[in-house]
Amino acid sequence: MKMNEVQGSMHGRTAIITGAGSGIGKATAVKLALMGANVALFDLLDERTNKAEAEINALREGSARAFDVDITDPDRVEKAVLETVEIFGGVDIVFANAGINGVLAPIDEMKLEEWEKTLKVNLNGTFLTVKYALPHLKKRGQGSIIITSSVNGTRTFSNFGMSAYSTTKAGQVAFAKMAALELAKFKIRVNVICPGAIATNIDQSTKKKDNLDEITIPVEYPEGSQPLADGPGQPEEVADLVAFLASDQSRHITGAQIFIDGAESLL
Repeated sequence: MKMNEVQGSMHGRTAIITGAGSGIGKATAVKLALMGANVALFDLLDERTNKAEAEINALREGSARAFDVDITDPDRVEKAVLETVEIFGGVDIVFANAGINGVLAPIDEMKLEEWEKTLKVNLNGTFLTVKYALPHLKKRGQGSIIITSSVNGTRTFSNFGMSAYSTTKAGQVAFAKMAALELAKFKIRVNVICPGAIATNIDQSTKKKDNLDEITIPVEYPEGSQPLADGPGQPEEVADLVAFLASDQSRHITGAQIFIDGAESLL
């Protein structure tokens, strides 16, 4: 996209995006930067995250900054938020998107530390991101928080072995709705999105145990398990939804749970 195609509806705003090095996070960072926002890329710094920073800055110079953040570490989250404020002047948008699938296993075979790791990343990470950004959103007198949940644990329960993951995704929905009510008087909106199958690399964080077959009930999907498309959705399609929820066009929407799965979870 050329510079003259940049839309300015986010001009002067700053967005914190977790899991910003790839997939939905990166696509959203690109989208918001092209709309005029500054984007703080929170992820574990590696070649992928550094590349995302460079690509976005090539589109709009100085609009992106990558931060080395483990969202389960409160000190690193707080430090990155403070550095974001120092560099860009504040925070207006928070996209709590980072998460892992974790270990897939029967409940009685799952180790406590495997269960806890998934909860720590997906739930604690969401909480810490919101917690440390909130004082800065309150200073603005308004803001938008968007949380990435999933169809799993909220509408779909047929992905066997995902008890920990599904629990965290249901928890994120409850957290978002509680936060929406708590923060309404501060003019801070909180919404949660529930993607279905999206073409990302989250499967790299998945470990399937051999004995999953013992609990799996065969599920036969009709031809075209994503009824609205020929395959998984694209990160850019989710980014469009996040950009809408981050913008003033959704100024009267808070506490919403929005499914973006091409009707996949209705099958």
